[in-house]
Amino acid sequence: MNYFDYFLFIFSVVIMIATPGPVMILVASAGLKGGYKKALETIFGTNLASLVLIFISVLVLKGVLSVNDSYLNIIRILGCLYIGYLGFSILKEVIQAPHPEAIQTVSAQNGGFKKGFLVGISNPKDIIFFSAFFPQFVSITPQLNLSLTLLTLTWIVLDFLTLSLVYIFFRRLSNSHLYPKILGLCGLLLLLIALYGLYQSFI
Repeated sequence: MNYFDYFLFIFSVVIMIATPGPVMILVASAGLKGGYKKALETIFGTNLASLVLIFISVLVLKGVLSVNDSYLNIIRILGCLYIGYLGFSILKEVIQAPHPEAIQTVSAQNGGFKKGFLVGISNPKDIIFFSAFFPQFVSITPQLNLSLTLLTLTWIVLDFLTLSLVYIFFRRLSNSHLYPKILGLCGLLLLLIALYGLYQSFI
């Protein structure tokens, strides 16, 4: 086994997952509003989305499946609209809450398994990403299927652990006076990500 390439893969994955994006921000806001249970449900949803995308990417990698750019663009636009809706919902709740404590008493509408899955699956360009990323590391073992299995399992474990750490970090800030501002920032970032995605889809 090529341990150097494997550890390079681990390092790259952690950096990519920890980089701010819709999944990371959704997990953070879900944790701030609903605690670890809601964050965990969201992470499970995003994990399943990653598994689906990885499976499709493996089919593309093996030449079993081809990806239609037009369909990808339509799905991406719908995904951006959904992410924008989530961001708007968070901002609206923060603005309308009479005081910071009121935000936490509201049922955690943001996050959960379903929303985690929808946000995770809403960027179909991840299919192309996985198809481009995985081939660089398939030589970690002499067998292609074994390498793909190991890379997939490693991705899922790292995805779960990294997003859990993201939740813990943001949860520590939940008792701070900055809590509403942090939650509002999460909503604003989701909106900006959605707008940028829409811009990219139409240029």
